[in-house]
Amino acid sequence: MSLTLPKPVAAYLVAVQTKDADMLGLCFADDAVVHDEDREHRGIDAIRSWKRETDAKYRYVMEPLDASVDENIVRLRARLTGDFPGSPVELVYAFTLENDKIISLEIQ
Repeated sequence: MSLTLPKPVAAYLVAVQTKDADMLGLCFADDAVVHDEDREHRGIDAIRSWKRETDAKYRYVMEPLDASVDENIVRLRARLTGDFPGSPVELVYAFTLENDKIISLEIQ
């Protein structure tokens, strides 16, 4: 599916697809925060570590389904299929953007 997304979100999806935690880190502001599985990951180093741990733990692929953009908020619905209970699952990724970087990501 082809979605028109702001540059940092599109780059995030490429990094997820290629399993590249370093590339993913470049999408975020220095003091960005990710909320996932009732945990908070603050700063680029913590976000890179979170990505590496998630990839190793779940071995999943992400299929973007649809998205909405409202000023600096992007809500992306995606299907994750992988090695985890309940697979596949649909999640919502709520990105907050500032200065062409992700400053917040909440995965629900």
